[in-house]
Parts: sequence; C-alpha cells; structure tokens
Amino acid sequence: MHTEKTLLLTMRGLLLLVAGLFAAVAQALPEIQSWTTKNGTRVLFVEAHELAMVDMRVVFDAGSARDAGQPGVASLTNALLDQGAAGLDAGAIAQGFEQHGAKLSGGIGRDMAWLSLRSLSDKKLLTPSFELFGKVLSRPDFPAGDFQREQSRTLTGLEYKKQKPGSIADKAFYLNVYGEHPYAGEPSGTEESVAALKVADLKSFYKRYYVARNALIVMVGDLSVRQARAMSDALSGALPEGEKAEPLRAVAPPDAGETVFIDFPSSQSHVLMGAPGVRRGDPDYFALYVGNHVLGGSGLVSRISQEIRDKRGLSYSAYSYFVPMKELGPYTLGFQTRNTQRDEALKVLRDTLQDFIDKGPTAKELKASKSNITGGFPLRVASNSKIIEYLAVIGFYDLPLDYLSTFNANIEAVTVEQIRDAYKRRVKVDDMITITVGGAAKPAS
Repeated sequence: MHTEKTLLLTMRGLLLLVAGLFAAVAQALPEIQSWTTKNGTRVLFVEAHELAMVDMRVVFDAGSARDAGQPGVASLTNALLDQGAAGLDAGAIAQGFEQHGAKLSGGIGRDMAWLSLRSLSDKKLLTPSFELFGKVLSRPDFPAGDFQREQSRTLTGLEYKKQKPGSIADKAFYLNVYGEHPYAGEPSGTEESVAALKVADLKSFYKRYYVARNALIVMVGDLSVRQARAMSDALSGALPEGEKAEPLRAVAPPDAGETVFIDFPSSQSHVLMGAPGVRRGDPDYFALYVGNHVLGGSGLVSRISQEIRDKRGLSYSAYSYFVPMKELGPYTLGFQTRNTQRDEALKVLRDTLQDFIDKGPTAKELKASKSNITGGFPLRVASNSKIIEYLAVIGFYDLPLDYLSTFNANIEAVTVEQIRDAYKRRVKVDDMITITVGGAAKPAS
C-alpha cells in the first residue's frame, strides 16, 4: 500500500513537471524576425542561444510542380547540388562538412526545394562549414559521372516502386485527383522522363529557379541579428537576382467522383479516397484541421478507426489527413484490408465521412481533440530543427509571423458549427476519387 501511494505521488509529480514544462515552452515561443536582403531574398530568423548550434535552410519555389514537361528534373537538380561544386567533388564536399561536425541535407516536395546546414556555432567550425555551404548552394558543377549515377539510382527507385502497392496507389491517387495540374506528377519523375534528362536540363532548371528572388532563407540558433544579417546577405548575394517563379494555376476540383481499380497480386488491398482539399493560409484551415482530427487524424481513437478497426475489425489502420499546399493540396482518406473485405470497409469509410459532414463532431469529441492538439503543440516547437521546419512553412507560404504564437488560440476558437459548415461546403463524398490496388476478391467458399 505504501509503495502504491509513493508511486501515485511520484506520477502526480511527474505530470505536474511535464505540465510546467509545456507551459514554459508555450510562454517562450520564438520571436520571429524578418527582413529582405539587397538581392531580394526574404529572411526569417529566430535567435536562440540555449544550444551552441545553428540551423539554416534556403528554400526555393522549385519543387516538382515546376518540372514543366520534364518530370524528375527538379528532384535530380536538387540531388546533384552536393555532388560537385566550385571544383570540389562529392567526396571533398562530404569530408569538408564532416571534419567540422556539420551536416548538409536537401530535398524537394511538390511545392518547394531546399538545402539545409546544421553546424556548431563555434566560429572555427561554423565559418568553414558556412563557406562550403555557400559554394554548394551557388556554384554546383553538375558532374556528368555523378549525374549518370543519380539518374540510374532514380530509375532503380522507380522500378522498385512498381513492386509496392502503396506506392502504386499514391501515384495513381495524385494522377487522378489532379489530372493536368502540375501536382499530378510523381516528384521522382517517370522512367521515360528521367531516362531522357541531360545535364543541360538540370543546369537550365537551376539557372531559372535557384535565384535570390525565388528564395527564402530561414535561420535558427546561436547567432546575433548582426551575424544572421551578414550570413543571409552572403548567401543571397552569391545567387543571381533572377525572378520569382510564376504563380501555379488553380486546382480544379473534379466534376464527379471516379473509382479506379489496379490489379496487383496480393491478398491485401490498399485503398485511398480523396479530392483537392485546402491551401496554406486557407480561411477554413483550422476548422477542417480540427474536424479531421476527430474524424481520422487522431490515430486509434478517431471515428474512422473506431468504425473500421475497432467495431468491425476490417483494418488495422484507417486514417484521414489534409496536406495544405500552395494551391489546393489533397484531402486523403485510406486504409488497408483483405481483398474480401475492401468493399465493406470502403462503404463504412464513405458512410462515416458522410455522417460527419452531416452532423459534425460532438461537443465531447471536439473538446478532446482540442486538448490533444494544443497539449502536444509544445513538443512540436521544442527544438531548433522543428522550429526551422515551421519557419520554412511560414515564410514560403507567406503565413503571419505570429502563426506559432496564435496557433493554440486558433484551435481553441473552432466550434462544432464551424466544422460542420466547412465540411459541408468543402468535402463532397460523391465527388471523391477512389483508388484501389489489390487482387481480385475471391468469393467466400
């Protein structure tokens, strides 16, 4: 009995400590400073001296939506940046960062491409790492041998994806939801398009999109404002001024729903259902986000999971999520199940979504979701690497600089009526695209 009492007191103390830490983090949300360099690059900076670290990322409007008839060119361009620059080969570049304890990384999505540096703030380590980062960013060589290797690696990856039903479903989903829009394409490209690319194509893409006016610089860490300004000026100044990328055309919602079945030799089916959803900065974003948390975004306690998994045992995992983008990103609902159960599971998914559109969440569900979202928020801004991700989103999508400090208030302000209204206006079950990848369902014997 004494042991149980001690344990309860200890657990209570830990809960109070965690709550106190969450409150402290929430009250100490980073102050975001912003300016524009002489070369036309916007900069977002958070000064943080708690750790002797610096994180910086240069973001370009150069994602796969800019492939323009050459699927895969954005991805390969970004992948080749650190394979040779300013006369240094890939080995010398890797060694240059490693010997100073720095880390270089990059990547692309459909909207953006980026190059990132993480370094200790000690000048003896940061200065050479930053200088090398600038060379990789502004003076890539695109060596022919490295291009051929990355091209082959990409082709191998595309071939491998053809053997994965989840990848097949994802590719078909974007293609059917977005049609002729630039979001429809696979960021890695197609086997035909990648095989046709030349080094000159990568150089041309880089020259057009990796320019100062099409860039955003975000920085977090152990720097003064003066240091951050000098470093952002150096990065921006090393790039041609150039021009911003032209706006993407709007996404046209599908005229009607469509069902696509792709035969695949497996006993399990991958099912995706959805349509264009929301943009970053969308006025309905918070209502849809909180509503979806109830419906399918809160894991095993979500309505979709309860209906499909808990009550009927039709799938281990069922979910839904919004991906806000520059234009309407997808609203995706999905699950995996045995081929013999997929029709039943799909009906339950559709019925559950329609019921949610008609009625919205209960007051109890809404309260629980708000608590879950706001309670977990401090953990999402508890490190420099997480803050840099938020800065990239805030800057790239031109969100308010107080986005982080007002996030929880915006969540708390959402009402049942707002969720119901947003879902009724924005989500139409009958207009959704449904993709199924799996084997033919065999009748029960």
